[in-house]
Amino acid sequence: MLPEMMKAVIAHQPGGPEVLTMVDRAVPQPGSGEVLIRVSHAGVNRPDIMQRSGMPVPPGTSEVLGLEVSGVVAELGEGVDSLNLGTPVMALLNGGGYAEYCVARAELCLPVPAALPLALAAGVPEAAFTVWHNLFELGRLTPGETVLIHGAASGVGSFAIQSAQACGARVIATAGGAAKIAALQRLGVWRAIDRHSQDFVALIQDETQGHGVDVVLDNVGGDYVARNLSVMAQGGRHVSLSFMRGAKIELDLQLVMRKGLSLTSSTLRPKPAAEKARLAECLRKHILPLLAAGKIIPTLHRTLPLAQAAEAHRILEANANIGKVLLAIDQPGVSR
Repeated sequence: MLPEMMKAVIAHQPGGPEVLTMVDRAVPQPGSGEVLIRVSHAGVNRPDIMQRSGMPVPPGTSEVLGLEVSGVVAELGEGVDSLNLGTPVMALLNGGGYAEYCVARAELCLPVPAALPLALAAGVPEAAFTVWHNLFELGRLTPGETVLIHGAASGVGSFAIQSAQACGARVIATAGGAAKIAALQRLGVWRAIDRHSQDFVALIQDETQGHGVDVVLDNVGGDYVARNLSVMAQGGRHVSLSFMRGAKIELDLQLVMRKGLSLTSSTLRPKPAAEKARLAECLRKHILPLLAAGKIIPTLHRTLPLAQAAEAHRILEANANIGKVLLAIDQPGVSR
């Protein structure tokens, strides 16, 4: 018997982490093609911080934060025959994940491999969708190539490292500080570069004997873009995920043309449902087997109770995390 009410976290007004508030909300009802999930854990992501801060979100977005969860299917909406009640899933959401229950499109619910605990599975969807589309579709990374991943100690970065290595690529990764560099080394990267004390341009030129890198996965933007282009190989692909150092850049088109470079970018949240469904099918084919085989293991920084969502946001805003930050929803009937 499902309850009528649930605990959830919202931002009661735009602002800092302190505006996050635990509230009582009605348990949502799944519509056609949707399922209701009894949530085990919810992932914390930078778009959650942007929503909390008052930045625009897609129309119809839930006031309850949260773009990814793990849990079990609690109710099926009309027309859903691909999932069963009680099935463990990890789901990409349009919002609503910081709660005891949430609704998700059935096609965006991925089965949780038997070897992957629900307590880690919540850290998969955002990273997996982002990495597959940007690194392999837009970046066209292939075995034997070299990829430069900035911000590599993040949840997406650590997932990208393992995905690239699983496909037979060589990874150069940057992060800030000794603890993060040690984490990258444990992941087995070819070269870990401390952005606080080392010049990645000089080191890459030296390590690659001037050849450069084939793909750049960049979440920094600003002055990093020109530096990235300077170390890219002929025909290289530059993929922007974010722009923490600024969205406006100066671009040397002569360099771009001479090397035959391509620059592209993508953001996941505004993509139409059909495109997300297409990406989910790609994940089922290419990424889930790697998770099942243990070739990709979500890197977990910390798990906090739902009531401490504000602290989870502070960790991300301070860039203090190595891997994912998750929220645990303590309720009966969800375990594995």
